Amino acid sequence: MRLEGEAWQEFFHSFQREAFRLETLPGYTVPEEEDELRQFLAGVTRPPAELHTDTYLIKVREHVEAGRRMRRVHTLTSPLNDHLRFQFEWGYAFSAAAGEEVHILDFATTPDPGLPQQDFWLFDDEHVVLMHYAADGTQTGRELLQDTDPAPYVRYKDLALEHAVPFPEYYKAAPLDP
Repeated sequence: MRLEGEAWQEFFHSFQREAFRLETLPGYTVPEEEDELRQFLAGVTRPPAELHTDTYLIKVREHVEAGRRMRRVHTLTSPLNDHLRFQFEWGYAFSAAAGEEVHILDFATTPDPGLPQQDFWLFDDEHVVLMHYAADGTQTGRELLQDTDPAPYVRYKDLALEHAVPFPEYYKAAPLDP
């Protein structure tokens, strides 16, 4: 079942205990972020006030304050490309400050523990949503897997978290300069 627009928003925010995301791409093409990416590449620093005005960050805070966990692992191979540096400085730093538990699994220093090459969300260890992308990182859809055993995805989550480094720790040592 495809999840788009309002249906996706409602589904996404209906989890009760935990939302987990596995990200596997070296970059994502998001038209709404093009201007921010240009600013980042020009050396602009993201305004700290956006921590309180960005709708995603507000929702992260609301979920965390209600006792629901939001966690993600981004797999990558350093050195970091421009998009990953942007994601770190304009994305993850703010998500982590809002309460999302962000982790990095760098295959340059840690062998792949057997994770899929497929982005997904796992909600409450019960519901799996596959994230589909074109070759350039443009999202092409979200697919709620129905009548699918979530156990393999729970194992992927556990493996990813076991081998990943918390973002703040990785960020301190990451080679962010181009």
